[in-house]
Amino acid sequence: MNTNNTSPAPLLEIRHLTTSFAGDHGALPVVDDVSLSIPPGACVGIVGESGCGKSAVAMSAVRLLPRPSGRILAGQALFRGQDLLSMPTRQLNTIRGAHIGVIFQEAMQALNPVQRIGDQIAEPLIRHLGLGEEEAHARAVQLLEAVRVPAPAQRAREYPHTLSGGMRQRAMIAIALACRPELILADEPTTALDTTVQQQVLALLRDLRRELGAACLLISHNLGVIAQNCDFVYVMYAGRVVECAPVQELFAHPQHAYTRALLAATIRSDMPRKSPLPGIPGNVPDPHEYASGCRFCQRMGRQAPLGSERPPFAEIAPGHFAELCPACCNEAISH
Repeated sequence: MNTNNTSPAPLLEIRHLTTSFAGDHGALPVVDDVSLSIPPGACVGIVGESGCGKSAVAMSAVRLLPRPSGRILAGQALFRGQDLLSMPTRQLNTIRGAHIGVIFQEAMQALNPVQRIGDQIAEPLIRHLGLGEEEAHARAVQLLEAVRVPAPAQRAREYPHTLSGGMRQRAMIAIALACRPELILADEPTTALDTTVQQQVLALLRDLRRELGAACLLISHNLGVIAQNCDFVYVMYAGRVVECAPVQELFAHPQHAYTRALLAATIRSDMPRKSPLPGIPGNVPDPHEYASGCRFCQRMGRQAPLGSERPPFAEIAPGHFAELCPACCNEAISH
């Protein structure tokens, strides 16, 4: 499924990815036949509520799923034509960190608590670029300065727990960008940060991407973050992509009921103060409860018009694709 066929050859192309996690109900698919592509230099977003499988897509692509519960059952992740999912681990390790940088969701969990910040930034420089320790540590201080960490030489000698949340996130960005990667996977990079720090971190990431000419996969539950930063967006619900389009097209002409519900639940500048936000009824189901047919109909408590058949995913306008459930998609009837 090529959902972005007007773009140049993709830097990363995920094809028919299916990923499962083991739990009390056995191995359950949390990513269900997902395909997406990221052109060179573009910022592509994945948006959806927590539990929809967004992070699992990114972590599957670079084989960083938690072990032993996470398993990739099917699909490909082609980086410059090479399948990251089938290549030997030693070869993959030459790509992760050097050509693909990862910004994890929780900096405090991702950073090594017993290793100084400067050492953690220097590690990929030594491993991938072959720098000596002294040169790598000098470069680590420069990277902290580049991500606007005050007193970078001092911070390089400190441990993660001594830094604020915003500073830890900046340190993680420095690690991800140390080797000037072609692709950045940013998994909820502003989680647990206050609004001001969120905007600072996102602005920093935009500036550094422009400087590097790097592509980005930006994962977020925040449509405002997606609108400000992305060129193309995939909307995920219950393990599936239900709609994707260029970002301006998606915001102007949302077709799937889930996308419209997400947009309706977003705070707008023209809303009166203290006005209530319309929520989406129900919750994202647990994977063991997933319907085989339309999963948003399942959430809304209505019978899916196509029964247990999965709605087809098709192009409804140039570059604009959606899951064509007759009850959920504006354009489904015409197809």
